[in-house]
Amino acid sequence: MKEATGEVSMTVIVIVAIAVIGGILAAMWGPIKKTISNAWGSTGASSCEAMEGCTWSEDKGCVCTGTGSTGATK
Repeated sequence: MKEATGEVSMTVIVIVAIAVIGGILAAMWGPIKKTISNAWGSTGASSCEAMEGCTWSEDKGCVCTGTGSTGATK
């Protein structure tokens, strides 16, 4: 019986750990997705608009307000 109690305890610990990790991942999914998108999947307009305070203009490229700069990077 002692072995069965240990197995149940370990199973509960694993389930709780998975739930905690899943909760943290769910809470942080937006920033994680934005970081990955900025680093790998976005170029041009989508990358520019992902940066705070920046907009995409076809003739000027990436225009960032409040920084006084233009270009693909902030």
